[in-house]
Amino acid sequence: MKEDTPITNRKADHISINLEKDVSSDLSTGLEAYRLVHNALPEISLNEVDTRLRFLGKPLSAPLMIASMTGGTMLAESLNRTFAMAAEKYGIAFGLGSQRAAIMQPDLQKSFAVRQWAPKTLVFANLGAVQLNDGWGYDECMTAVEMIEADALILHLNPLQEALQPEGDTNFENLLPKIEKICKQLPVPVIVKEVGWGISGSLAVQLESAGVSVIDVAGAGGTSWSEVEKNRLNILQDQAVASRFKSWGIPTAECLRQMQAADIKVPIISSGGLRDGLDLAKSLALGATLGAYARVFLLAAHQGQAAMNEKVESLIRELRIAMFSCGAAKLSDLGPDKITKDN
Repeated sequence: MKEDTPITNRKADHISINLEKDVSSDLSTGLEAYRLVHNALPEISLNEVDTRLRFLGKPLSAPLMIASMTGGTMLAESLNRTFAMAAEKYGIAFGLGSQRAAIMQPDLQKSFAVRQWAPKTLVFANLGAVQLNDGWGYDECMTAVEMIEADALILHLNPLQEALQPEGDTNFENLLPKIEKICKQLPVPVIVKEVGWGISGSLAVQLESAGVSVIDVAGAGGTSWSEVEKNRLNILQDQAVASRFKSWGIPTAECLRQMQAADIKVPIISSGGLRDGLDLAKSLALGATLGAYARVFLLAAHQGQAAMNEKVESLIRELRIAMFSCGAAKLSDLGPDKITKDN
């Protein structure tokens, strides 16, 4: 596998920077302002708490997702295997990182080949939506889906990240009609996600109208990709520009609030700075269907399969205990009456 192309170098940089540097946003997720309502007499048994659901036609054991992170490098291949094996073992969803590199260089496809490790897992392919303005369309989207036998395709939005990259693609003009066309053409659902600066309620309305099946808000409060890109830059002026955006974005909790206010009907994935099972429970009570974690799982997977498995187990256990302590026997019981905001 070649490791010396600009795309693979960039992907390798992204992994190493996230593992070695403090690239957190100056913003918080906003979830700390919410509290789950304690029920001292829940009238249920902890053993009865049921975290199962169906999502995009497949059963999940818990409303948990390994967020889209990486691919296209040898290290990414190892990480994706670890992610895939955990997803299969615990019955949770798994989103791959951008497959653009593997479409441009087919020899990189091996780093995304996770079906052998996760034959029953709900797996999502991934491409940058901006590539639709570079002449990409149905064929490339289907290649990404077929490459990993995906259950859905994620189109990610990352205008700020692209603007900070010297090699970035910054033509985001008239993308919505192209996204709508892909939604109509593809035989699998289309998910649209941000990469860490959030999706607003007004944009969610447009995406829903365009036929998008799921929206992943990927709000601010976790990893700041402006900080990640800053660590890749060599020119001081470029670094200074990137540093100005450390507080940019819509916090995750605010994204979820805006989804509710806009009455979005498609399923919502909460991601962007989620750190534990309580953040997952809060997200569900605020209207999300799944919660997705990136850096939490990246750090665990880097330590090995046992650490990754332990992290998944802990998150699910924390969610179940939170549900029990709220009196929520099943996920549909974990509604707005189970959460309150501090004044």
